[in-house]
Amino acid sequence: MEYYQQQGWTDGLPVMPVTETYLAEFLAATDRRPGEVLFSVAHLNRELTVKLAAVNAALAGCRPDYFPVVVAAWEAISQEPHPPRGIWQSTTGTAPFTVVNGPIRQRIELNSKGSIFGSGFRANATIGRAIRLALINVFGLRPHQLDQATQATPAKYTACIGENEEESPWAPLHTEYGFAAGDDVVTAFVVRSVMHIEARHTQIPEQLAFDFADTIRRTGALIHEYSNALLVLSPEHAQVFAGAGWTKDDLRSAIYHNAVRTRVDLAAVGKDALSRHTRWRLPGDHPDAMPDSASTSPCPERVRIMSGPGSVQIMVAGANNAGVSAVVEIFGLAPRDRPSSYSKITTP
Repeated sequence: MEYYQQQGWTDGLPVMPVTETYLAEFLAATDRRPGEVLFSVAHLNRELTVKLAAVNAALAGCRPDYFPVVVAAWEAISQEPHPPRGIWQSTTGTAPFTVVNGPIRQRIELNSKGSIFGSGFRANATIGRAIRLALINVFGLRPHQLDQATQATPAKYTACIGENEEESPWAPLHTEYGFAAGDDVVTAFVVRSVMHIEARHTQIPEQLAFDFADTIRRTGALIHEYSNALLVLSPEHAQVFAGAGWTKDDLRSAIYHNAVRTRVDLAAVGKDALSRHTRWRLPGDHPDAMPDSASTSPCPERVRIMSGPGSVQIMVAGANNAGVSAVVEIFGLAPRDRPSSYSKITTP
C-alpha cells in the first residue's frame, strides 16, 4: 500500500493491493472483453479499457460482483454531452455522481435508505471510488495537476447512491428512460454540490415545492443561462406530494414555475446578461454581454432559472424518519429534458 501511495495511484486513502488472480475475478464478472474501450478523453489522448476499469475497481475495494455496476456506470458517463469532456478538469470542482436502480441494490447491499450521502456501506463507497480512481490513474486527473478544481467537493472521493424504490409512492427514476421496473440501471450525473432542505414544518405540497424551488434558484448556483437539478426526496416528503395527488410531473412543473429571479436580483450580483462567446452569466454592462432569453419574453423582468420542467429530475432515497430532502446541483445542457446518461447493468 505504501508503494501504491508513492506511485500516486490513490485518492489519498489506502487502496487494496491487486494481483493478477484477484483481477481475473473482476473480469469474469462481465462479458466485456478486457481490451474494450469504455471511455476516452480525446484531448488527453487516453482511454479506459474494461481491464483498467477492473484494476481500479479492485484498488477501490469493490467486490468482483460490484464490477457490472462499475462497467454500466462508465457506459453512462461516456454519454455525457459536455465537450470535450473537460468538465472533469473544471475549476468548479465537479464530480461523478452515480444512481443505481433495480433489484441489484439488494444483491450487492447498496444503500438506498438511511445516510445515503454518508459512510458505512461498502458497495456505495467503493463503486463511486472506482470511478474516481480511474479518473486519477488512467486520465491523470490529480489535484494540482490536470484536476483544476478551485475547492472541489467531498463527492470527488465517492458518490454513489441507490433509489429507495420500496418506500417511493412513484415509479422509480429508471422507468422514465423506458426501462422496466425490474431492470438494473445506472444513471450518471455530473455533480457540483448537495444541499439539504430541512422541511418538517408543513404538509402542504405547494409550500414544500416552493422551498425546493427557492433552493434551486439561488444566484450563487447560476453559472449558465439555466440550471438543472436532481431532487432527492426523502420518503416522507414524497408521501406529502403523492398524498395530495401530485405526480412527479406536477412537482417538476411547480418547481419550474417558482424557480424565478427578478432582473433586479440578477443585476445585484452581476448576472443579468450572458457572454456572447461562452453564454455564461455576467453583468449587463460587460463588453461581451448579450441579452438572455428572458429579455425577449412577455415579462422580461422575471427570469426563469430552468429551461423547462424536465430540467428537474426526481428520485426518492433516504430513511422514512424526517422531513429532510436534498437538491443535487447537476450540470446539463439547456434545453435538456432528460439526462441521456444511463446504462443497463448486464452480467454474464
